[in-house]
Amino acid sequence: MLELFINGGPVMYPLLLCSLIVMTVIIERIIFWVILDSNRDQSLVDDVLELCRIGDWESVRKKTSGSKDYIIRILVSGILHREFSMSKAMESTAADEMKEMRRFMGILDTMITVAPLLGIFGTVLGIISSFEMLGVTGIEHPRAVTAGIAQALITTAAGLGIAIPSVIPYNFFNSRVENAVRLIEKYATSLEIVYEKLPKLGSKKGNT
Repeated sequence: MLELFINGGPVMYPLLLCSLIVMTVIIERIIFWVILDSNRDQSLVDDVLELCRIGDWESVRKKTSGSKDYIIRILVSGILHREFSMSKAMESTAADEMKEMRRFMGILDTMITVAPLLGIFGTVLGIISSFEMLGVTGIEHPRAVTAGIAQALITTAAGLGIAIPSVIPYNFFNSRVENAVRLIEKYATSLEIVYEKLPKLGSKKGNT
């Protein structure tokens, strides 16, 4: 590997940096999603919606205290601002949660694009070097030419070797974000529906 790295020429150094950045982002995102999943509490979400259905806000406050579930945080934000704008409050909190979920995804996307381009750049430099050596030594010394060709092939392979494996986790993380968005929309809508029914229920009790 060290020999390939050296033979690849100067472009291998930025490619190495790209690979380190990609690995760091992927590891960080895996840890983030593992922690996020471990903090999910579906039973608590169901309990909160049920308590909201009967308007027991004090019990909601007690039950959700200390919860790290992002769905709970969004619902609680809406509940706290229910007398003003529940939907706007939940949208604002959801935007913050989405920002955390999408963190570093732009960097990963950039590395997927940049790595192959750097590989092509190294290929061009290798071919230029080969033609220069060919002009100096002539065809009688093919070994001098093959060094530049080797550089061209190594950098291309390195660039693709970084980009191709990165696409899989990138798409996976994006799919996780899309699933989270659907969950947020589902429970935010459920809370709004439950809250809209409360005044009607109250008026019926008053009539009886």
